[in-house]
Amino acid sequence: MSQTSGILRGQVIFHSGHILRVFEQIDFIAHRILKYFYEVTREDEQLWWYDPMPHPNVPELQSTHPHHKHVPPDIKHNRIPASGLSFTEPNLPQLIAEIEAVSASLSP
Repeated sequence: MSQTSGILRGQVIFHSGHILRVFEQIDFIAHRILKYFYEVTREDEQLWWYDPMPHPNVPELQSTHPHHKHVPPDIKHNRIPASGLSFTEPNLPQLIAEIEAVSASLSP
C-alpha cells in the first residue's frame, strides 16, 4: 500500500438477510480500484463471490477478464464472467442492485 491508497472494508446488511462483504484497495490519485473481493452470504451460507484473480487459460472468462463471479455448485472452481465490474468505476451500486433483485425474487 502507498501513501495515495487506502483500504475499504465493510459489509452491507439487507432486510432479506443477505450480507455483502466488501474489500477494496483504492488508489485515490489514480482513481482506481487496485484490488477487490466481494462476497455475498445469507444465513451463514456463502452464495457467491467476485474477485479479479486472472485466469487467462479459461476461455469462458475472457470476455470480462480478469473480473469473474464464483457460483455454486462448486463455488471455488465454478466461475462465470462478471459483466460490469471495473477497476475504474464504482462496483458497489451494481452489486447492491444485484442483491436487491435476488431479494425481491425471494419475497412472497
